[in-house]
Amino acid sequence: MITAADLRSLALFEKVTEDELRDLVARGGEVVFGAGDELWAQGGPAECWWVLLEGRIDLIRFAGHEETLIGAMAQPGQWAGGFTAWDEHAVYLANGRAATDGRALRVSSTDLKAWTNALDPFGSHLIEGVFRTARTVESAARQRDALVALGTLSAGLAHELNNPAAAAARAVQALDGASQRLLDTVGGLAATDVTASQFRELDALRRELAATPRAPLDAMALADLEDQLTDWLDDHDVADSWQLAGPLATAGIDVAWCERVAEILGDSAGAGLIWVTSTLSVSNLLWEVKESTRRISELVSAIKSYSQMDRASVQETVVSEGLESTLVVLRHRMPAGVTVVRDYGQDTPPIEAIPAELNQVWTNLITNALDAMDGTGSLRLSTRPDGDGVVVEVANTGTWSDPISRERAFEPFFTTKGVGQGTGLGLDISRRIVVGRHRGDIGIHLPPGETVLRVWLPRQHTDAK
Repeated sequence: MITAADLRSLALFEKVTEDELRDLVARGGEVVFGAGDELWAQGGPAECWWVLLEGRIDLIRFAGHEETLIGAMAQPGQWAGGFTAWDEHAVYLANGRAATDGRALRVSSTDLKAWTNALDPFGSHLIEGVFRTARTVESAARQRDALVALGTLSAGLAHELNNPAAAAARAVQALDGASQRLLDTVGGLAATDVTASQFRELDALRRELAATPRAPLDAMALADLEDQLTDWLDDHDVADSWQLAGPLATAGIDVAWCERVAEILGDSAGAGLIWVTSTLSVSNLLWEVKESTRRISELVSAIKSYSQMDRASVQETVVSEGLESTLVVLRHRMPAGVTVVRDYGQDTPPIEAIPAELNQVWTNLITNALDAMDGTGSLRLSTRPDGDGVVVEVANTGTWSDPISRERAFEPFFTTKGVGQGTGLGLDISRRIVVGRHRGDIGIHLPPGETVLRVWLPRQHTDAK
C-alpha cells in the first residue's frame, strides 16, 4: 500500500507536510498496473487524478483506428487528469496506457478538490475561479458564434428563397394578363373563317412545336431570325409584326413553319400565329412558376436535411448527403471564382452518427476553406471508407493554415483571421463534435498546394461517456 513516505520523495510534494500527505493517501488508492493496461480513455471525463510512482505510462491519441504516441509519464511524480475537480466538462485528451509494470496513486476529483481546499483554500479557490472564468468566456463566445452562424445561415436562406419566390410572384402576376390575352386571341380566331378542322391542324402544329426540342440560338442568330419573321409577317399583312416576331423567334419558329400555318389557314394565318404566340406566352409563364416553386421546395428539403428536423438524433446517415445540404445552405457565400470538386467514393458506407452535429462540422470546415481562398481557388470534398469507419476530407487551395498555426488550430479562441472576423471556436467545436461526440478524429494535413481538414468517423456510434 502507498504510504506518506512513498510520496515524500517526489518533488511534487516537496512542501506538503506529513499530515497532509497522510490525508492524501487516505483519500486515494494505489493502482498496480501491468504493461498494456489501459488506465484511462481519451474523451472520457477526467474524474481521477493520477500520480506516477513507478513505471511508465504512454499517452496515446487515436486517429481513427491508428494510434499516435504524443507523450509519456516516465518520471515519478508526473501526473495527469483530475480536472473535473474544477471543470465538470473536462475530459482526458489521450489514452493512458501502461508501457511497463508499475504503480500509481489514484485520487478521485472530488477528494482532490477537498484535499486542495484543506491544503490551500486560496490557491484552490483561485484555480476554480480560473476554470470557471475560462468556461464562462468560452460559453459566451460559443453562444455568440452560434448566433452569428444562425444569422448568417438565415440571411443566406432568405437570399436563396427570395429569387425563386420573386420569380414565381412575377410569373403569376404576368400569367393573369397572358391568360386574358389568350382568351382574346381565341375570340379573334373564331371571328375569322377558320373551321374546326383547320383549328385542329393548327393545334397539331403547335403541339408538334412544343414536343420538338430545339437548341437555343445565340444572339446574332436570334436577331437574324426575328428579321426574317418580321419580313414574312409584313408580306402577309399581319398587324403588329414587330411584336410577334420576337416571341416566335424565341420559340424556335422559322419562316418554313409559318408557311405551313399559311397553307392551313390561308388569309387567317395572322390570327392563327397570334393565338400560337399567346399559348407560348402562357406556357412559358407556367414553366417559370413550376421551376421557381421546385427551387423553393428543394431549398426547404435541403434545410430540413441540414437541420435534421423531425429525425432521431442518432441515425444511419450518408456523409455525402450532409456535405451536399451544407453546400446548398452556404451557396450564397460561394464566390464565382471558387470551383467545387466532388470526390465521393461510391464504396463509402453509411455510418451511425448525429447528422445535425456533423452538418455543423461541415459548415465550419467549408466556411474556413472559403475564407482561406479569398474568392479564388478549388474546394475539394471527398469521402472514402477507411478501416472500420469513413474519412471525409475538406480541402482547399488557400493558405489559411501553416505548420506553426496548425499546432494551435484546435485551441479555443485561436484564429488566424483579423479582429472581429472570427471567434476561433469553429475548429474547437468541430473537434468536440468529432472526437467527443462521435469517437472519431480530426486533423490538418498540408500536402503541396492544399490545406486538408481530414475527419475520421467510426461506422458504429457509441455514446460519449
